[in-house]
Amino acid sequence: MEAVNPYGLESLWAQGDMIIKTVAVLLVAMSIASWYVIISKAIQLWQYRRAARAAGHEFWDATSLEEGTTSLGTNNPFAEIAEAGKTAMRHHEAHKGHLHDQLSVSDWITLSLRQAIDESAGKLQSGMAVLASVGSTAPFVGLFGTVWGIYHALVAIGTSGQASIDKVAGPVGEALIMTAIGLAVAIPATFGYNALVRGNKSLIAKMNKFGFDLHALFVTGARANDTGTNGPNGTKLVAVGGK
Repeated sequence: MEAVNPYGLESLWAQGDMIIKTVAVLLVAMSIASWYVIISKAIQLWQYRRAARAAGHEFWDATSLEEGTTSLGTNNPFAEIAEAGKTAMRHHEAHKGHLHDQLSVSDWITLSLRQAIDESAGKLQSGMAVLASVGSTAPFVGLFGTVWGIYHALVAIGTSGQASIDKVAGPVGEALIMTAIGLAVAIPATFGYNALVRGNKSLIAKMNKFGFDLHALFVTGARANDTGTNGPNGTKLVAVGGK
């Protein structure tokens, strides 16, 4: 039967007191939370990038706004932005004589699209605070375990009256393991946070570009970078109200 490593994780859990065990459980919980956020947000970004490609090509190749919106799919920011623009345009046309008529159709569409973009950007940022918190606090939580392990080593030396290796190896091992676990939790959270922030910024820029093109479509009947009123495949993308 293989002997148990006296300085491994099993011994740490078996010999550690409640404080060491609490620190270890806290670090494990922080690691699970950070990896959950990293994986779920990475999958979300991948799905949204597919929608961004559709918003840059398939949407503008459609012959009507309804067909273009369908090409965006569902449950993604670009579909929500397009739907917000359609709803705002219809609302403005269907409620003549209301207070919002003091705003031009351009301003009304701008406000509606901006609100949709801001809401989608807020959803993208959800969970990022978890990664930021774990990345900044995990090393210090591990350091607390390190200090507690060194304290145990000093107590062992004071109790035995000698600083032999067998007296201090266990507590010093606890200290080193706590340091390693703290770094193992913090480093992926920090890298994941930075990678997701870059991905979110890129996606938000595409959302703003799509919103700008949609605004031009609703107000003028053509995409902002089109020289005429025709779409990229030579057909006209018809906006709400026949524009």
